[in-house]
Amino acid sequence: MGLSRKAWNNVVIFAMLIMIFFLNGLHHKLNPNEQASGSQRLLPEQTFVLTLAFPGYKIERIGTAWRSEGPWQVSPNQLPLLIDAWQQVELELTDISLPSSKAVSVAQFWLAGEELPWSFQLYQDAEQYYIFDKQQQSWLILESELAYQLFEPLNLAQATAQ
Repeated sequence: MGLSRKAWNNVVIFAMLIMIFFLNGLHHKLNPNEQASGSQRLLPEQTFVLTLAFPGYKIERIGTAWRSEGPWQVSPNQLPLLIDAWQQVELELTDISLPSSKAVSVAQFWLAGEELPWSFQLYQDAEQYYIFDKQQQSWLILESELAYQLFEPLNLAQATAQ
C-alpha cells in the first residue's frame, strides 16, 4: 500500500516544518547567549525613541524635533544629545542584586512599535551606580559621570550631595 499524492505532500510539509524548527534553534546552540557576560546596550540598535520620561520630567518627539516638559530647563538642541547618549551607551553586566530601598530613580522609554515602555531603574550603593534593565532582567554597572549624564534632568550630583 503506497501513499497518495496528497499524503506525500503532507509528509514533505511536516518534514520541512520539523527541519525549520531544528535549524531555527541551531544558531542558539552554535552561538550561546552573547549577553551572559561582557557589555550590553540599553536600547536596541536603530531604536526609534518617541518619549523619555523621568519622575516629573518628560522629553518627547514632536515630528523631527524634541520638547521637554517639567522644571528641567534646557535648550532644545541638547535634548537629542541626551537621547543619543541613551541609545549609544554600552554597560558591563554584573551579578549584584540590590533592594528596592537603594533605588534612586527610573527612566522609561516609549519606543516605536512597542506597546509598553522600557524601564531602567537607577540604583546607588555607596559611591557606585547600577541600572536594572527590566526587559532583560539584568544588572549593569554605571559609572558616576555617565549616571550624571544619562539622568541629567534629575541633577544626581546635587541630589547625592545632600
